[in-house]
Amino acid sequence: MEIIIQSDSQAGDAVAARMIAGLIRRKPDAVLGLATGSTPLGLYRELVRMHREEGLDFSRVTTFNLDEYIGLAPDHPQSYRRFMFENLFNHINSPVERIHIPDGMTDDVPAFCEAYEQAIRDAGGIDLQVLGIGTDGHVGFNEPSSSLASRTRIKTLTRQTLSDNARFFENPDEQPHHVITMGIGTIMESRQVVMLAFGANKAEAVSRTVEGPVCAMMPASVLQFHSKAHLILDDASAAGLAKADYYRWVYANKPDWQRH
Repeated sequence: MEIIIQSDSQAGDAVAARMIAGLIRRKPDAVLGLATGSTPLGLYRELVRMHREEGLDFSRVTTFNLDEYIGLAPDHPQSYRRFMFENLFNHINSPVERIHIPDGMTDDVPAFCEAYEQAIRDAGGIDLQVLGIGTDGHVGFNEPSSSLASRTRIKTLTRQTLSDNARFFENPDEQPHHVITMGIGTIMESRQVVMLAFGANKAEAVSRTVEGPVCAMMPASVLQFHSKAHLILDDASAAGLAKADYYRWVYANKPDWQRH
């Protein structure tokens, strides 16, 4: 894994946006895997800026989102479909037919999940997957104990994740307990992974992901096995890393052609 420590989230977002923009400029029909939640908001704002000010073209880009709540209509304020359109797709030239987001209202979850996996394969696989990380180390909604070979499927949220996300729901009774999520095996097949983690509350999960053992109880730790994973951190989320100074030194001394 490449560990990239920046002073704050804004600087980290800029690094991630340059990676994505570089891919799209090299491969205009790139396939992106996208995440939701508060962590990637700054990244999406920067991509929108690049589209408006630098002409970054999304017209041939295909996207697949990681997850969606089961039982939330697409227009629900907390649906991830609505989140993605409000924060990214409404502001760039991404064709609707190239946008894929799990259907939380499907009548046949297993069949939908199989079809979603097939759609990813039909698109040629994901070139770059954007990830966040939960305070318990989950990626997507692959909670602790998730199989490291799992595929897109239904998952039951843990109490920790429900607690972390409760702030988004005015009425606790509206908060779903089940989701559709890409599996860890699906994520690991992405050709490149960019994980964002900002804030002191992510420091323990980050340290266990980077410097701890690989185990299903810390799902993000599987990225130690990915051939091209980049973890973009701020100083606060990197505070628990024993080798933080080493990671900073390595990144600062990369050759120019490797810089992001």
